[in-house]
Amino acid sequence: MIRVRRVYDAPEPAADGVRVLVDRLWPRGLSKEAAAVDSWPRPVTPSAELRKWFHAGGSAGEFRRRYEAELAEPAAVAELERLRGLAAEGPVTLLTAVRDPASSHAAVLAELLGAGAG
Repeated sequence: MIRVRRVYDAPEPAADGVRVLVDRLWPRGLSKEAAAVDSWPRPVTPSAELRKWFHAGGSAGEFRRRYEAELAEPAAVAELERLRGLAAEGPVTLLTAVRDPASSHAAVLAELLGAGAG
């Protein structure tokens, strides 16, 4: 099972499983202890260039296309496989600081991880 949640929400130990931060930057104002992050795999986070492009007015569809292209890079592919392995063993929660995780890169990542897990 792969979940997507805000990193600022309180951890749910019984449901979260492995907590994976999928943002390129550490969440503002949050201590490492409070975040309770188990893994921070930067190869699967959107690049700084992609984030800047999107925040300057890029479209969601084009963002997804560019992000998926970044996830096709060898380091990202290896990390995706590692995350799929973790998900096969138990719950994995993808954490992001964005206000709407369901409409973010974390949701795209969760979808790709789920699609590759079968």
